[in-house]
Order: sequence, then C-alpha cells, then structure tokens
Amino acid sequence: MDKLIGRHKEQSILNNCLESGRSEFVVIYGRRRIGKTFLVRRFFNDTYDFSFVGKHEMPREQQLADFAKALQRYSSSEFAPELKNWTQAFDSLARLLEAKDANRKKVIFFDEMPWMDTPKSDFVSSLENFWNGWAAMRDDIVFVACGSATSWMIDSLLHNQGGLFNRITRKIYLRPFRLYEVEQYMDEHHFNWSRYQIAQCYMILGGVPFYLTLLNPHVSLLSNIDELFFADSHAMLRTEHNELYATLFKRPDNYLTVIRLLTQRKEGYTRKEISENTGLGGAALTKVLSDLEQCDFVLPYARYGN
Repeated sequence: MDKLIGRHKEQSILNNCLESGRSEFVVIYGRRRIGKTFLVRRFFNDTYDFSFVGKHEMPREQQLADFAKALQRYSSSEFAPELKNWTQAFDSLARLLEAKDANRKKVIFFDEMPWMDTPKSDFVSSLENFWNGWAAMRDDIVFVACGSATSWMIDSLLHNQGGLFNRITRKIYLRPFRLYEVEQYMDEHHFNWSRYQIAQCYMILGGVPFYLTLLNPHVSLLSNIDELFFADSHAMLRTEHNELYATLFKRPDNYLTVIRLLTQRKEGYTRKEISENTGLGGAALTKVLSDLEQCDFVLPYARYGN
C-alpha cells in the first residue's frame, strides 16, 4: 500500500486513542475521495478486531446478512448468526469482543456508516444502546466510525441530541491536502513536474488524494487533465461533479443550485442574495450553507466593517 502522506495530527489522535485509559468513540468524516478509509487502513495496518462496510442503497436485511458474515469471519465460526435487527447485531458484536484479550485495546471499524442507517432500521438507536450500555462501561474499546455523507455524520453522531449526546470522544475532520502535501505526494510518486505545474495541479484538483492517484507521472499535466475530464464521454472524472454531491447530501439539487449561483460572481453573495436568487430560505438554507462549509466547498467571510 502507498505511503501515508501528511495526516500527522490525525495519526496522533488515533495513537492517543490506543494509549488512553478509556474506551474511545472516534468519528472520522469529510468529503468523498479525501482518504478517510486509507488513513484508517494505513494507521491500523488493516488489523481490526471487527470491521464492516455499509452497502449503498441496500435494504436492512441485506446489511444484516453481510454483518452476520463479518461476525462469522472475525470469530472463525463455522456458522453465521441469524440477525433480525441491529440490536441483535450489536449484541453479537459485544459477545465477539468479550471473548478477546481484555488486556489490550480492541479496534472496531465501521466504514460508510451512513449507508447502514436505512429507513426504519433503528440503526442509530441500536448503536446508542451498544455504546452507552456496553462499550462506554469498559476501557478497552476503540470504535472508529467513518463516512462520506458529511451531513449524516454531523447530524446523527456529532450533533446527536439523543443517546449519543456528548458521547463522541474524538472527532477527525479530514481536509484536502495542502499545497506542500501535494508536492510531497508528487515527490513520493516520482513526478518530474515543476513547482508551477504542481501549483496548477493543486488549483485544478484541489488537493484531493484520490484524484492525485489517477495522475500518470509519465505524461504532462495537460495530458492528464485531458484524459481524466475531456477525452471522451467515459473519462474517469467527467461526471464526478454531480456524483460527488449525490453521495454527500440527501437532496443534492439544493446544494448544486447554491454552488452554481456562487460561481457566477467572484466576490460571492450575501445570505440574503443567495436566498433571493435560489428561493431557499430559513432553516433549509442554513443547513445547505453549513454542510457546504463543513465539506470545504464554500468559504464564509465578513466584509470589512461588518
């Protein structure tokens, strides 16, 4: 696996979780393609006491069936348990972890957690019961929750007003690479590009690690961009713009409407102007702007004197 570039603060937080004297509930969030899963995999070297990845648009029954298979694999059992709901799933997970060495931290990794929370699944309430009724009572659990649907991660975990209120012990918001980290990536992967080309690359791709992995070091920056965006209708990133918003937000059209408006004027718009031009207002507009800011898509600023 590729070397982990940067992320020193994030690695320090994860290391502190392993060394602390309490159970840790870690939330890692950030936009799609930013390297959340890569960070966890690289730091823990793919060594977990249990891990599970949510399935996009899969019904609860299929999610539970896959969860049961993961329990079977991590317990080295001959049979997978029959799970009817998420409460049973978390109870089975607790029994699996109780059978392991009590003198070390046990790492549980849930990736793409928002996809597990299907309609009427009671996933969040079952997670609350698992953490409050079992994991938080111990001092040997590191529970890592990861997801690209930023609004869900914030609303359901970080701003949870129910059983998980003030229960998250660590949060890691993963941002795009800064310019110097892009240069480190280029050096590590033997790109013989000038700093001017690296700066151009940064302005085009925004320091998103996944996009950088698609670049070919043996051809020029312009050739790379042409191949990724414009070569034909099947170019790798040709439809990335719309797909990105659809995976991050439940109602992507509202977010795209605001983004398209903001591209029309370099100095931006006030909230009142955004409302007048988009027809969005009140709590709905507040949520759209807040989510876009949380994902690093927009930047709020105050004019001098205000």
